[in-house]
Amino acid sequence: MIRSFLTALAIVSLAGCTGLGTLQQASKPNDLYLLTPKSTFSSSLPRVQRQIVVEEPSATAAVNTDQIAIQPTPLQVQYLSRARWVDRAPLIVQTLLVESFENSGKVAAVGRSTVGLRADYVVVPDLREFQGIVVSETDNSSTVRVEVRMNIKIIDEFEDKIIASSSFQENVVAASDQTEDLVTAFDVALGKTMRDAVEWSIRKIHTHAANNPRSF
Repeated sequence: MIRSFLTALAIVSLAGCTGLGTLQQASKPNDLYLLTPKSTFSSSLPRVQRQIVVEEPSATAAVNTDQIAIQPTPLQVQYLSRARWVDRAPLIVQTLLVESFENSGKVAAVGRSTVGLRADYVVVPDLREFQGIVVSETDNSSTVRVEVRMNIKIIDEFEDKIIASSSFQENVVAASDQTEDLVTAFDVALGKTMRDAVEWSIRKIHTHAANNPRSF
């Protein structure tokens, strides 16, 4: 049952009253979980002879963490106990977006904003949703819907202006409320969101570049 996995934020305020049992539980190592990039894309995607930089997504404090967020109610955020992402969620999404652009085979070069790549276009993500939502609950189990939503802006670095903006969202119901099934649902939802975002970005950049030719 998912409530056995959740660590309420309110518990943090009781840290000074920690007993031996809690200390023993806290000493147990966390399980770390990875997510995967997309590797399959539409065969009709155009080739983009431009360099792209992907910025780290902005996110709320509830999401900007390596903890796996679950909302038991619309006004409450909790985290799975003894389970974490391998890095902060925005950094994971940035890395996977870069890898997904690379896997498309349709861009001249793509990298993070921190590697010093001279960008023709900058992809600016905003990670609006990245959590599980408890949609129903019984004495023995919970039904959790994982929601991933990203807003994407594309900036032409030469003209210093936004050329396109859109939002992408996927919701996936986890097979169970066990951690492994929840992580699988996150992976599927994020993968579908990234595929749509990457394909849309490539098409928008291709169209803009074709309509605004310039020498380099």
